[in-house]
Amino acid sequence: MSERFSYNFGAGPSVVPHEVLDAAVAELSRKDSQSILEIHHRSTRFKNLLEECESLSRELLGIPKNYRFLILPGGGRMQFAMIPMNLLEGSADYAITGLWSKKAMEEAEKVGNVRVAYSSEDAFFSKVPLPEEIEIDGTASYLHITSNNTVYGTQYYEFPDAGEPPLIADMSSDLFTRDVDVSNFALIYAAFQKNCGTAGAAVVIIRDDLLERNPRILPDFLRYGIHANHGSLFNTPPLFSIFIFREMLRWIKRSGGVEMLGRSNDEKSSLIYEVIDSSDFYTGAAEKGSRSKVNVVFDLSDDKITKLFIERAESLGLLGLSGHRSRGGIRASLYNAMPVSGAHALAEFMREFEKRS
Repeated sequence: MSERFSYNFGAGPSVVPHEVLDAAVAELSRKDSQSILEIHHRSTRFKNLLEECESLSRELLGIPKNYRFLILPGGGRMQFAMIPMNLLEGSADYAITGLWSKKAMEEAEKVGNVRVAYSSEDAFFSKVPLPEEIEIDGTASYLHITSNNTVYGTQYYEFPDAGEPPLIADMSSDLFTRDVDVSNFALIYAAFQKNCGTAGAAVVIIRDDLLERNPRILPDFLRYGIHANHGSLFNTPPLFSIFIFREMLRWIKRSGGVEMLGRSNDEKSSLIYEVIDSSDFYTGAAEKGSRSKVNVVFDLSDDKITKLFIERAESLGLLGLSGHRSRGGIRASLYNAMPVSGAHALAEFMREFEKRS
């Protein structure tokens, strides 16, 4: 490799643009007034920050007027529990395409009846379904999917039709990475720490009619309607995480929005998949029609050479390439803040490593 840079391919918490890090340093270093760590969460300054987060999100994602935009603590796992608590009445359908969709279903099983509408576990989670492959129960409270599967490197490109049951999507790892028609979903949620910030909270985009569902008595903190009525200020929110979220949204807009970033993610993933497809040395984990454009997962021949691959990559500044602990292998996460130069550097290293092995 001709130049030496450090690139973070970690799956999350993940790479943050330098411009956003610079804004964070400037904010925490300010001496003219209180920093974001010190201001009151009901101050005008913070309310303006929240309003900008919502305004930018609606602009970038095209969120319709009949959807509420919430920022809630607890990340994705909190949503695994809140969704069935607020919406599950009778039964709910889950499409199982990886680790996180299974964990979401396990939380729902503690609340009510769930049914597996699709599973690719027998195929080692190497694919996601076409819409017609999901066996949907029309009477279910909702259908839950995970749009991108970070552990196994698969991603949906066709979604089930909106309607009954309402479609809910965990988009923690690919929200803001491509154009998505929000109106196709009744609820979308995404933890911050992949493409839109740092750990500590989650975005929830929920259609108005779902706020009226109250199948059970819940503590106020666990009710979507309460959070919506309080404008995401029912409790003291994670102010710094939300500040970083705002800076990430500004950066996404400056970068050309989700359409432009989607093109960049296409280019980055294509560079890596081209190496995999042109070689017998690397084996892709996902079927070609289901390949993720933000998490490229692949294997080498054995654990020894995989370890050597990771060690040599780290020595060259290619960081965070270890696969998930439940699967192993290699995982290159190409989230929005990963520049195209990082994908070029990894592709070049992969070719050189193969030649030398």
